[in-house]
Amino acid sequence: MVYRSCQPTIKEKRMENYVHSIPTQVYFGKGQISKLAESLNRFGKRVLLTYGGGSVKKIGLYDEVIKILKEGEFFVVECDGIEPNPRIESVIKGVKLCKENNIDVILSVGGGSTLDCSKAIASGVYYEGDDLWEMVKSGWELKKSLPLVDILTLSATGSEFDGGGVISNMATNEKLGAMYTYPSVSICDPTYTFTVSKYQTAAGSADIMSHIMEGYFSRTDDCDMSDGLAETVLKTVIKNLPVALEKPDDYAARANLMMASSVACSGIPEYGKLGTGWPCHGLEHELSAYYDITHGVGLAILTPRWMRHILKKDPSVTARFVKFAKNVWGLSEGSDEELAQKGIDALENFFKKAGIPYTLTELNINDENFGKMAEHANQLGRLTKAYVPLTDEDIVSIYKACL
Repeated sequence: MVYRSCQPTIKEKRMENYVHSIPTQVYFGKGQISKLAESLNRFGKRVLLTYGGGSVKKIGLYDEVIKILKEGEFFVVECDGIEPNPRIESVIKGVKLCKENNIDVILSVGGGSTLDCSKAIASGVYYEGDDLWEMVKSGWELKKSLPLVDILTLSATGSEFDGGGVISNMATNEKLGAMYTYPSVSICDPTYTFTVSKYQTAAGSADIMSHIMEGYFSRTDDCDMSDGLAETVLKTVIKNLPVALEKPDDYAARANLMMASSVACSGIPEYGKLGTGWPCHGLEHELSAYYDITHGVGLAILTPRWMRHILKKDPSVTARFVKFAKNVWGLSEGSDEELAQKGIDALENFFKKAGIPYTLTELNINDENFGKMAEHANQLGRLTKAYVPLTDEDIVSIYKACL
């Protein structure tokens, strides 16, 4: 997932122009791995297979993929061990393997982290410089890339349906999003998410909701279609996450979460709206860069605190929070000010009931690095043009409210 660049906050509320361009072909549903061989054959026979820490082997997916690749007479090179917050070292490793083995196409099997890393590898093969971290730092536009096919095993980041990726450099405490390439083909089978733990299911769902909320809280108020789509995605998660937590193999719940994941980060629910800067993602990337925490957990902790902070700082956004409370949570009682707060409380309680940590203190994080984190999150004044402008002091206050 990559947060969108923001536009200046203005008072106009008219619908903005937009461009729709999502070239990914999605095969959604049970058994769609049957499309794997023909999807790869479009690009060549030499495959880099990327995956993470072994969960794809535990659920039998690795063996299924290898069987298909052998039967299709593909030449396969493996790049495993990709981290939950993918590191630049994994990008370097993957690019090296691609160049050494004249790879035609990358096959990513796993969640959004594996896919994000694979996108960076795909672009890195054609990067003209020697320092791939410089590519990450300057990668805010699509470049020539190797074709990429993915098999998704987690509903969270939406990377299967967008061009962005997020890479970490633990040596410099940086976690940066950039645009690389869209997958050519995404195979999304909800049954592959049945074995995802309750913790990761909840964290992934918080990520889905954050992708929607980052764009929903915008200064544009007349995008009825976009707002309606956003609210429906949020209500889909609210309905289906508790079911998936209680019944992990409930196909309908898992399928709805997987579909919500793809739509949430596709940009479609933001069509026609002014950019917002995606402030919670900016703040969370700092937490992950310093403390390597689960992305969705950080977002779940940060988002209600950010909401309360901006509502207090700029009461003019109250109407948007009232809409959130009414249309997403079904609340109706109380003044506008009370409804705005009740909507935030409902979100926070939803995350708590899902088993997500409530504070940074629970993750053994203190305020030691908050100043440096705020400065980096707001470099070049990036968040001074967010939905509600944030200073470094604002950001530190939000972090402290999370302790």
